[in-house]
Amino acid sequence: MSLQTIHEFLPCETPDAWVENALANQELLLIDHANCEKKAASTAINLMYRYVEDGELLNKMSRLAREELRHFEQVIAIMAERDIAYRQISASRYAAELRKSVATHEPQKLVDTLIIGAIIEARSCERFAKLAPHLDPVLSKFYSSLLKSESRHFRDYLSLAEKVAGADIADRVGFFLSREKTLIESPDAEFRFHSGPVLDVA
Repeated sequence: MSLQTIHEFLPCETPDAWVENALANQELLLIDHANCEKKAASTAINLMYRYVEDGELLNKMSRLAREELRHFEQVIAIMAERDIAYRQISASRYAAELRKSVATHEPQKLVDTLIIGAIIEARSCERFAKLAPHLDPVLSKFYSSLLKSESRHFRDYLSLAEKVAGADIADRVGFFLSREKTLIESPDAEFRFHSGPVLDVA
């Protein structure tokens, strides 16, 4: 899957102001990136426990969880080489705000959760690609190497959502993408990997 497909799916590009935030705060970028990989693995594992009857979901989420944990290990290794300590930081508003609109009844709850997973993976892929040209050679190569797996995760989540729904999900996807656009473009209180632009980052 090409980056063009990701760009066509997402409602907007990451603002240049966010890229400037990221380049000025690379330690924080790496710490939160590590957190995002860990959370992505946790989400996939939780889905495996909750929906044990879906064989395709089990297989795709198992692979996804392994890859996300591998990425977590790679980020931690890069941080260690740069003497950056891994520490707990607050989560961005991004995922929590998207999940506020998840349906409470099944199977729509699962469909919505999978759609949000697709959006998060697509945005991660877009941001890796946007950052890579501006980073040092090690980080640039690493972020570029993540594009293939992130785009596959996006496709897996979206195809699973379509399968579970058994119907067209374009309206529901559009609903969440509209909210995602607001979160990406509006000013944020603090810089994170999935934050909006922060006008004054300490």
